[in-house]
Amino acid sequence: MRTTARGDGRRLAARHRTIELGLLALAVAVCLAGHVDADLALTGRMPPGLLVHGLSLGALAGAAHLAVRRFAPYADPLILPLSVFLTGFGLVLLDRLDFSYKAAHTAKGDYQKLPAAPSQLMWVFISVAVALALIVLVKHHRFFQRYVYLLMAGALVLLAAPVFSPGDSFGAKRWIRLFGLSFEPDEFVKVAITIFFAGYLMAARDALALAGRKVWGLTLPRGRHAGPVLAIWVVSLLVLIFERDLGTSLIFFGVFIVMLYVATERTSWVVLGLVMAVGGAAVVGTVEPHVHGRVEAWLHPLDYYKPVHDKAISEQPAEALFSLGTGHLTGTGLGSGRPWLIGFAGRSDFIFTTIGEELGLAGVTAILLVYVLLIQRGLRTAIGLTDPFGKLLATGLSAALALQVFVVVGGVSGLVPLTGKALPFLAAGGSSLLANWLMVALLIKLSDSSGRTALDPPQPSPEPLPPQPSPQPLPAQPSPEPFPAQARPAEQSWQAAP
Repeated sequence: MRTTARGDGRRLAARHRTIELGLLALAVAVCLAGHVDADLALTGRMPPGLLVHGLSLGALAGAAHLAVRRFAPYADPLILPLSVFLTGFGLVLLDRLDFSYKAAHTAKGDYQKLPAAPSQLMWVFISVAVALALIVLVKHHRFFQRYVYLLMAGALVLLAAPVFSPGDSFGAKRWIRLFGLSFEPDEFVKVAITIFFAGYLMAARDALALAGRKVWGLTLPRGRHAGPVLAIWVVSLLVLIFERDLGTSLIFFGVFIVMLYVATERTSWVVLGLVMAVGGAAVVGTVEPHVHGRVEAWLHPLDYYKPVHDKAISEQPAEALFSLGTGHLTGTGLGSGRPWLIGFAGRSDFIFTTIGEELGLAGVTAILLVYVLLIQRGLRTAIGLTDPFGKLLATGLSAALALQVFVVVGGVSGLVPLTGKALPFLAAGGSSLLANWLMVALLIKLSDSSGRTALDPPQPSPEPLPPQPSPQPLPAQPSPEPFPAQARPAEQSWQAAP
């Protein structure tokens, strides 16, 4: 019976891989259809190099599928196809924007005329290759549990490095420039910090879950146990002050609070974290000019068009609202809108407005549902895992992705202040793409462990032999009768005889 159940689990895992392959083919086909649609609208011709692009993207997806089939056969069948679709659709949007930016900025001669899609395609191959290397070389996710403090030390160094890097980029110190190259260390910090949080909270969750005093009906944690939260809060504020990076600060602190709640199941940590986050952001937003400008642009986006307005308010928030409003329900169609009017940010966080304008509310809803489904698969993986470290790590990675999508989409749509973070998988940027594919690789390994537990339980040990009855002790033999008393004097007389 047990052997049959194990065989059924392996057959179901093989079926999942077949489903994954079919979804990958569908994702590649949809992305190629998007390329054709956009180029027909822009130029009236089929896109040049479509066959080569399709074969390259298909080969990359096929290689990823084979690696997962061989080294993570019990992984969730949706994580890889969803990631491939978002990455491929990002290439569609960037290629479409490159055409419009080149037409609009060639006469001006500025850097915006340079294409972003070829560089992004190169980073797609690098990112997927690194993710597959992680899947192949790391046998189990608990491998990272041994290096949590080393990862934390490296993450803090990377987090502080932009402060010492010369120059700002659009008001924020988020990039490190070395030998003509630039990258965003905060994208990799979110992965390393999440691994550290999982290891730390696994060891300290009992102490952090201890009850404290009640205030207004809410049980607050004890003061000595609130130290880690205060330390993380201070670090996030320092990032906000010295690097003027609102997005990284929110993601950094938010992921910790979410994982802390999952580890301790105490609502008081969430309430305390929200109060600290809002209070710290309000203070820094008042005293730091760059953050204050983003808050003012969020509160009064149309003030830019007044004759006299705050110089810290840019035109991008208002233009984003106009672009999203132009899309209505179904959009203008790929290649038929004017999202390039937003300017340089159109290929980073404001790439979301391209979706809203050219695909409308229906397209925005579809893309957001893809993100929600990817996050849901990560949380489902966390539920299926049996070890605390894996549960916290899967939860933290899913929370990091959810928070980054929230701060980007919320900033562009006017729900929260702009943060300047890249929209995961879709926006241009090698650092963001590589970090997000590392998260995908970790989720695939975690879901493989979860699926292995559910579908391929370990074989029980053979039935022990029934206990043998202990041998009965032999009955005690009676001791021989002693010599009669009357024989002893005769014996004595015999010994005394001459």
